[in-house]
Amino acid sequence: MKKRKIIISLALIFSILTVFVVGENRASALSKYGSSGSEVTRIQQKLNSLGYYNGPVDGIYGTKTKDAVIAFQKSCGLTPDGVAGSKTLTYLGLSSSSNNYGYTQSEIELLARTISAESRGEPYEGQVAVGAVILNRIEHPSFPNTLAGVVYQSGAFSCMDDGQINEPVHETSKRAAIDALNGWDPSGGAIYYYNPVTATSKWIRSRPIMVTIGSHVFCS
Repeated sequence: MKKRKIIISLALIFSILTVFVVGENRASALSKYGSSGSEVTRIQQKLNSLGYYNGPVDGIYGTKTKDAVIAFQKSCGLTPDGVAGSKTLTYLGLSSSSNNYGYTQSEIELLARTISAESRGEPYEGQVAVGAVILNRIEHPSFPNTLAGVVYQSGAFSCMDDGQINEPVHETSKRAAIDALNGWDPSGGAIYYYNPVTATSKWIRSRPIMVTIGSHVFCS
């Protein structure tokens, strides 16, 4: 009986230690103020490329890095807590599982080509937003449920009519396609966008506006 109690006690201690270690590992997987290491370096590099961070890329999660993360989180509609958790890393395209898009390479290239043709010269965030609109349409019941179906839908994108779709693809649009596939949606869930300077459709101007980025208005 005594031996059994000892075995049970040891099992309980082992269970507690396991939970503690797992908790510690999960906590350490989050980069936050005071963290350091290669993941922080990657976060700083990505935020720098997106225009949110202009401090030193030194792998140290200081005030500038935290402020940049908060600014990025606000732009994505995430909780602006300054902590680079799993969702923030996914939006940054730094998640360990962020390469599982569910699309073929040719589809990803088509997305990048469309983004480039439709938003060449727009702010990077606006390019990602155009990509997000395309992906949002795939999930919306009013549109085709494939990427090619959405892109080639008659009258959907002016770049198909004016030949811009055949122009060389900008490098920024390739990155924007990946960021959109990673889940970053600066459009706020929009399924339409237009340039208010050139748009002539009264219908599109009647749509509820979600956000304006660069020269594009994004709406639902």
